[in-house]
Amino acid sequence: MDLATRLLHSRRFVRSPIWLFRIGGGVLFGGRLLLLQHRGRTTGARRFAVLEVSGRPEPDRLVVVAGLNARPQWYRNVLVEPRVLVSVGRRRDARALAEPLDPDAAAARLREYADQHPAAWARLEQVVTAWAVPLAAAQGERDWRRVVPVVELRLLDG
Repeated sequence: MDLATRLLHSRRFVRSPIWLFRIGGGVLFGGRLLLLQHRGRTTGARRFAVLEVSGRPEPDRLVVVAGLNARPQWYRNVLVEPRVLVSVGRRRDARALAEPLDPDAAAARLREYADQHPAAWARLEQVVTAWAVPLAAAQGERDWRRVVPVVELRLLDG
């Protein structure tokens, strides 16, 4: 496992940008990272995840990918409660609706990301394929991209 993969699997490393967003420093990440505030599906408690913006199909829509595993907690939570808050760039706590994409749309978004950000994709692909390829094979799916959860966040605040 290379350094990038180890870092992305480190809870401390992945959660470290949360405090920057919470004090208004999200602008430092431009539009590349966002803070997703969601509700725990069993506790109802506020939860936070910093995610990479992997696409902007429209000005009021942001695409995020569950890249570390097939069932991250934030993804499982937004399936139960899709009303979330998003902080990205200068926007703080914008109301949004999380909409999981169907497998074909998810695979298309991943291909677009790879085309638009080849250097970032070169690093991320090995992390995603480590779990997505075996999962796709176990499900009899030929395209591993179809098993990767991809969510579109539709911003509700103007």
